[in-house]
Amino acid sequence: MLLAIISAVWVGSEVMLGIISRRGDSSTHDRGSLRVLWALLFVAIFVAAQLRAMPLGRMPQRNTMFWIGIALIAIGIIVRASAIFTLRRFFTVAVTIQDSHELIDRGLYKIVRHPSYSGALVSFIGLGFAFGNWMSLAVILAGALIGFAYRIRVEEAALTSHFGDRYRAYATRTKRLIPGIY
Repeated sequence: MLLAIISAVWVGSEVMLGIISRRGDSSTHDRGSLRVLWALLFVAIFVAAQLRAMPLGRMPQRNTMFWIGIALIAIGIIVRASAIFTLRRFFTVAVTIQDSHELIDRGLYKIVRHPSYSGALVSFIGLGFAFGNWMSLAVILAGALIGFAYRIRVEEAALTSHFGDRYRAYATRTKRLIPGIY
């Protein structure tokens, strides 16, 4: 029941972001990446939910893993919200360059280029742990990583096209998702 509630809050917040982040003074460079990301995540979560009951891959101490998963989901939501709050009016769910777009390199953006995706990734890892099955975790992680990799490639192409050398310099001093690693 708790997993259903936290998942409903999580999905509800993402739907609200989609509604309130529409911008009229901008040009989109999304190349379908939002649809690709959502489709991959939907399929991965559906498959992972089916696998969670399988004995093969069952995590030891499932109750502990469940609570670790719930904590990771919450932490990921907080990280994502913090990143979105830092961007404020520049945040959109579609890859978009606004007329007055600025390159943000403060807050979490000082450490990684895509902290909202980092937060979402932490939440998806948490969902895999909450499901209590290593195969579920692997499927969710694979779907999320493939979706975010494509999305990041599209987003970085748009940002490089708009900001040029400023974005390239920013990219050399920050990692994409995981501080100090990737």
